[in-house]
Amino acid sequence: MRQQRLLSRGLVAIAVLAATCGTAGLSRAASEKKQVYQQQKDVVYGDSDGVALAMDIFTPTGAKNGLGIIDVASGAWHSDRGKIRDHMRAQVYDIFCGKGYTVFAVRPGSITRFSVPDMIGHLRLATKWVQDHAAQYGIDPQNLGITGGSAGGHLTSLLVVATPAGKDGKVDQPFKAVGIFFPPTDFIHYRSKKATDFEKDEKSGQRIRALAGPRGEGGDAALNGEQLTELARKISPTLLVDRKQPPFLIIHGDADPLVPLRQSEILVEALKKQGGSAELIVKKGGGHPWFTINEEVKVMADWFDTQLKPKAKP
Repeated sequence: MRQQRLLSRGLVAIAVLAATCGTAGLSRAASEKKQVYQQQKDVVYGDSDGVALAMDIFTPTGAKNGLGIIDVASGAWHSDRGKIRDHMRAQVYDIFCGKGYTVFAVRPGSITRFSVPDMIGHLRLATKWVQDHAAQYGIDPQNLGITGGSAGGHLTSLLVVATPAGKDGKVDQPFKAVGIFFPPTDFIHYRSKKATDFEKDEKSGQRIRALAGPRGEGGDAALNGEQLTELARKISPTLLVDRKQPPFLIIHGDADPLVPLRQSEILVEALKKQGGSAELIVKKGGGHPWFTINEEVKVMADWFDTQLKPKAKP
């Protein structure tokens, strides 16, 4: 599918961006200064259909601030280990761990085997794992942040806005701040205010089927336009915002060739309409991503400080 191919190219661009961001210099600098984190690789947080689900955990070597961040490591809805390396090159873990955050880089599975709803289920498993192990890592299980970029940003926002209410009708939301980069948020109105006719637009229909269609037995069943529209709605965070959400910060480039800036704008509008706090920072000339994205990662980390750290008493 064209969109998936384009998003995949965007991920390759992250690696290129990281190299041009001065990763060679960073490598030399890393040998000259103390590493700011310890990395635990492939910590299993669950399994799905016989497949182990894993995360990497980045623990600060310096002072900890008692706060945890879940980093959704997914690009083009693939979550191989290369996605974590991309985030390392963009300095995500250096910056967050340098500020005292413990970061859980969760891989929710890849589109080759799992659908977006499957991935959301995996992220809920990962969140529960992090909460159950909060004491071990010295973090608050009810005061978490969550971040991700592109497909990871989409999954992040979908996970949060689609958090179901409990039996008492209340929503137990452990995420108190959501910071994401250039996320797809509405697959029905992806490049236009006009709704997509999935029966006439074969490529868009194939994309929705790949993202949200059934897997396994019954996965080959034909889906009509109405069914594809409903599948698209269920994976579109913008269309699911029906109550006040935690604070959001979205950073998006105005020259993004893969995910239209409008995708972030309409999510912000939906969040504000329900009384939530939502801010959009537009990176002038920014693509998908851009060469200096580490600077915006620092902005994001500073924002998490304002949202998650206890406020000083007057």
